[in-house]
Amino acid sequence: MKKINTAVLFGGKSSEHEVSRVSATSIIKNLSPEKYNLFIIGITKKGEWYLYEGDISKISEGSWESDPNNRKTLISPDSSVHGIFVLNENSFQQIYIDVVIPVLHGKNGEDGTIQGLLELSGIPFVGCNTCASAACMDKTITSTMLVAQDIKKPKFFWFNYRDFKKNQDSIIEKLEYITEAYPIFVKPANSGSSVGVSKSHNRDELIAAIEIAKNEDEKIIVEQAIEGQEVECAVMGNENPLVSGVGEIVSGAEFYDYSAKYINNTSELYIPARIKKETSEKIRNTAIEAYKIMGCEGLARIDFLIDKKTEEVFLNEINTFPGFTPISMYPKLMNYIGINFPDLLDNLINLALNKKPVADLLQVACALK
Repeated sequence: MKKINTAVLFGGKSSEHEVSRVSATSIIKNLSPEKYNLFIIGITKKGEWYLYEGDISKISEGSWESDPNNRKTLISPDSSVHGIFVLNENSFQQIYIDVVIPVLHGKNGEDGTIQGLLELSGIPFVGCNTCASAACMDKTITSTMLVAQDIKKPKFFWFNYRDFKKNQDSIIEKLEYITEAYPIFVKPANSGSSVGVSKSHNRDELIAAIEIAKNEDEKIIVEQAIEGQEVECAVMGNENPLVSGVGEIVSGAEFYDYSAKYINNTSELYIPARIKKETSEKIRNTAIEAYKIMGCEGLARIDFLIDKKTEEVFLNEINTFPGFTPISMYPKLMNYIGINFPDLLDNLINLALNKKPVADLLQVACALK
């Protein structure tokens, strides 16, 4: 079987740069060398692109950047090239790429920017297209689109920080009216891994939280806090997506923030989630519906909240390239239904190359074997 020329992108100009490095390391280690010729492209926080051919373990720790053999590289937007240019001292090398795995989280990774470049280049890539990536990344757009299609979301209000500075009192009064009561969540509209997210219990905390959020994005969204269980499910596919069972997260902090996800290791995961069967089915069906409404392809992790008093289900967020770290929920949920890490990657690449529907679990588990 001819090997597939596969470019793996990692790093990037994002507050989730470090998480991307860990996700990429896990993915690279689980891609079969018998099936794929790998071209590993690291993007520094300054936005410099390098072809990296060194020790894989140095990616997660960040020391890959100092490798003396790194060569400047770029993806050509010219679709006749269908690949990358690697720059040498006095020349360049052109390499044809079959498929790209953009293991980039947050801004410049999940927000449609890299997807737009890849669509111009004509190179197939794992994950959602430009429009879906941008819409899912922006929490205001996601919430507006889903609510319009009767998907239940926490009550929300959004504003631009520049308007907040001009009309602070009126904006605070309006958002307090809409969200009804404290606590409320304050989030940058475009950010992932809970970076810049705060939970506010009063007006003073709210103002402080807005100042934190604006460091990540000019657009800010505030949401009603739903006290209850945080659950997630994994979706994979194009026209006929497959949805996993539901997993539950018990945060080691007041909410599942960046530290609870990646640093303090005190959060607990339960697969399957400790919820009623009918609640699980409702979440799974809603996940598929939301996936289609937003135009997702390839994969997404969809997060929900279950109100502890009313047992109502609220869709929280959609992540179009979720974490693939050793502790990440997406690969764990897929593994629980019988799709191990290497098979999962094979099928995501297959979906990118062929844009064919995933009909059922058997087809998924057997693809590319």
